[in-house]
Amino acid sequence: MTARTTAEHHGHALRGHALLKLAIALQTLALFFQAATAGLLLSSSYGETLHGAGARVMYGASMLYVLAAVLAWRPGGGSPRPVLHASGFLVLASAQVVLGIAHVPSLHVPLGVLMFGLSTLALGRALTTRPPVRPGTPS
Repeated sequence: MTARTTAEHHGHALRGHALLKLAIALQTLALFFQAATAGLLLSSSYGETLHGAGARVMYGASMLYVLAAVLAWRPGGGSPRPVLHASGFLVLASAQVVLGIAHVPSLHVPLGVLMFGLSTLALGRALTTRPPVRPGTPS
């Protein structure tokens, strides 16, 4: 690999890692919004509208997380673990949507709490780890 393609490769890995951080942050923020609007469901007429809109954003953010994880992994050829985490999260988000539509709050609410906790942990991990650098790649 030439010095130029090595630098280009490193730049792609950094952009992929930045996109991954952004996707996880968006997902975490959307989940926090869902928690806030869940309370509004109980106390206001517009809570259901906000919670429904937030559910769509949260699900879209979960799909973006999968895409960002694949893009961050692919150029560097690193561990596929973030892709597995993002895919697992999309499965949880899908279950959350189904439980919400079915009006099963006894499972929907605890799953939402779990998802927010997992997303916060993933965000913390993403913010404190550096993107993988291949041997011979300038840092």
